[in-house]
Amino acid sequence: MEIRRDFYLDKLIARKNNGLVKIITGIRRCGKSYLLNKLFYDYLINAGVNADHIIRFAFDSADDLLLIGENLLQIRKEKRRVDPEKFINYINARILDTGIYYLLLDEVQILDCFETVLNGYLYKNNIDIFVTGSNANLLSKDVATEFAGRGDEIHMYPLSFKEFMTVYNGDKYMGLSDYMLYGGIPLVVLRNKEDKVAILQNLFNEIYVRDIKLRNNIRNIGELEDLLNMLSSAIGSLTNAEKLRNTFKSIKNSKITSPTITKYLSYLEDSFLVEASSRYDIKGKAYIETPKKYYFSDLGLRNARINFRQFEQTHAMENVIYNELRMRGYNVDVGVVTIAEKDEAGKIKRKQLEIDFVCNFGYRRYYIQSAYSLPDEYKRMQEIRPFRKIDDSFKKIIVTKDIVPSHYDEYGILTVNIYDFLLDPQLLEA
Repeated sequence: MEIRRDFYLDKLIARKNNGLVKIITGIRRCGKSYLLNKLFYDYLINAGVNADHIIRFAFDSADDLLLIGENLLQIRKEKRRVDPEKFINYINARILDTGIYYLLLDEVQILDCFETVLNGYLYKNNIDIFVTGSNANLLSKDVATEFAGRGDEIHMYPLSFKEFMTVYNGDKYMGLSDYMLYGGIPLVVLRNKEDKVAILQNLFNEIYVRDIKLRNNIRNIGELEDLLNMLSSAIGSLTNAEKLRNTFKSIKNSKITSPTITKYLSYLEDSFLVEASSRYDIKGKAYIETPKKYYFSDLGLRNARINFRQFEQTHAMENVIYNELRMRGYNVDVGVVTIAEKDEAGKIKRKQLEIDFVCNFGYRRYYIQSAYSLPDEYKRMQEIRPFRKIDDSFKKIIVTKDIVPSHYDEYGILTVNIYDFLLDPQLLEA
């Protein structure tokens, strides 16, 4: 069954022949290779590109490595990467005329000196380069810097809910429940429910944790796993290294330091397993360094990490909304609105109200609250209170799981249900 990834395919098409190395990054198993070697390849063929002008090469494929004369046993024994000279000679032999050739290279970090090799191809007028990569260098979130400003990064997420529903056998209500429970890793989505849990747990332990350990030479893997458990149990909660250090000390009797925790958090972000959302003072127009909120790039992986024991729909829904906004290209912060009000004794006290998401994209900004349910007017007024303390004219939105039609209230605040929000990217513009 084919899962269309048109959102990312269109990005690749728009970047054709732009003189840069197109680099598809993202968490492992999110669909990078399928996007490049199946969906984009098929597009090129259907657009009239001759197959002999499309060179696909997977550096983790034994068949492809044999094509360039590599010795597989030697690579394994010597624990070395692929010989760049053998690869260059192979490519040069395939380029026979001045027409445009498309290089679709998978797992390019396995090629030794890959940055130099790819940068060299940029000086040739008839080569357009598209690559994917995982772990080591190309799993890093700052991958574009590897190409000294010559890289054009397309960051890929697991399936959005809209993509998920194109292959889900059921209605959107059951679909969202399954999506929040098992996530959007394509390999998992296409399997039956009996297999999903085992696959997710295996991916987490054998792929993601192992990659982070090897890449960063982590000796105390237990500390990293404990940190993952803490983040998994507190998605959408404000935290920082010092707070996590205190948790380690009280629960694990651990002497781990705050700098070590900060370093581990950066490893998790670099692997795209989690993302941090910073706090932003809306009135003061300034960022607050700590604490931050952490969200998982895939909820299925998060749930697998805690053996599906702790599934709170309120936090899961907030994580889904965050991922959707990030996939659409928004920078997403946690909003802080500082107000002064009198207490019961009549004294003026300062208080901070929180807005779940401050979303920025160019000149556009949205303020969004995630409200699992709005059962009464009291709850609704609680949710919109921070909005009413903001004196700018940017759109303010409540996303709820309640089945309600999209509507504006008397304060100009838009309320939408999460199903419409996830399935209709244009809804925010309405």
